[in-house]
Amino acid sequence: MLSIRMRRAGSKKRPFYRVVVAEGRDPREGAFHEILGTYNPRTKPAKVEIDRERLNHWIKSGARPSDTVRTLLARHLTKDKSLATTPVTADATAPQA
Repeated sequence: MLSIRMRRAGSKKRPFYRVVVAEGRDPREGAFHEILGTYNPRTKPAKVEIDRERLNHWIKSGARPSDTVRTLLARHLTKDKSLATTPVTADATAPQA
């Protein structure tokens, strides 16, 4: 299963993270499919850059954000603190046949 998670970069005691799409069973520093963005917790305020189009593409394709990434997105990228992490399975406005 694909997951959207953070991959650590940077030198000792100076963490920097890349938000990537990777297989859930691969190690943290293992292979990944695509880099979606970056997160730098050392700046004030913390700097988050995410390609939202690609993020939505991977979520619709079935990739699941990790708990940490879901919290990061809710804090830094959404104004209403809600993020749809599951694809829509049925149209609620469609007439019943």
